[in-house]
Amino acid sequence: MKTIDSLREGDRINEIYLCRSKVQALTKAGKAYESLTLQDKTGSVDGKIWDPGSQGIGDYEALDYINVVADVTSFQGQLQLNIKRVRKCREGEYDPAEYVPSTEGDVEAMYAEILGIIDTVKNTYLNQLLKSFFSIEEFKKMFCFHSAAKSVHHGFAGGLLEHTLSVTKNCVFFAKQYDVLNHDLIVTAALFHDVGKLKELSTFPENDYTEAGQLVGHIVLGAQMVTDGIRKIPEFPPLLEKELVHCILAHHGELEYGSPKKPELAEAVALAFADNLDAKMETLKELFHAPGVQGGWLGFNSLMGTYIRKTEVEE
Repeated sequence: MKTIDSLREGDRINEIYLCRSKVQALTKAGKAYESLTLQDKTGSVDGKIWDPGSQGIGDYEALDYINVVADVTSFQGQLQLNIKRVRKCREGEYDPAEYVPSTEGDVEAMYAEILGIIDTVKNTYLNQLLKSFFSIEEFKKMFCFHSAAKSVHHGFAGGLLEHTLSVTKNCVFFAKQYDVLNHDLIVTAALFHDVGKLKELSTFPENDYTEAGQLVGHIVLGAQMVTDGIRKIPEFPPLLEKELVHCILAHHGELEYGSPKKPELAEAVALAFADNLDAKMETLKELFHAPGVQGGWLGFNSLMGTYIRKTEVEE
């Protein structure tokens, strides 16, 4: 099997991939074509069928496993498949585990690190709240396998775990660097900030928005989950609850980025920066490690809001 991360411009391939998405569109000249996102465990690649009605293009839909014959080309610095043939695969022709992109990190080690950070939270109520989630085996299974996004960044199995740990470690550093921050509050908020993704996104291979995700969104869903957990802890301080929930609601930093509230606490400000930092650095990491990317200009990136160039450092 030729994995997506091993593709090179000029290759002719005959491989099976998961069709992550399928979109019908028109060229500027009004000619119909199909745009696909193909996926395996090493990543994803854009594909185009410029003549959908031609012989050799069989019936298939999104989330089907398909055999494609294609030429590997390059467009705006990134690889693209010019697909000549498509065939929907039968069960037994593929192993689904080979088509789920996963974190490169050690899942057990990352989760153990989170549990270690929880032990540094000395506030009795916050520590109890954290353990009421993270010490539950069923929660661990979901949290470790889930992605942190449909696309953009950390859109792979274990992405939620990896992103949460990274954001939390950023916040631990911030709390040491700036004495205005309350360590226990910012760490708890960081560990919970994206917990709503468990309800916003379905599991793999779909990894798509649920009805609750579309209508409510992970920020509010996460705040609701934390509030429900607080209700089970007797005498949880009301002001502490409001401060924690505020940090979760404000963690995207700006109203136009989806936060119901702008940050009004120092901990909320720091969390928003920590979240944004990790999201953008992971976006760059995934962009730089995409198949065929070497150096130079990589085009416009919508999350960064600018054109991106990969540094070419001479040895």
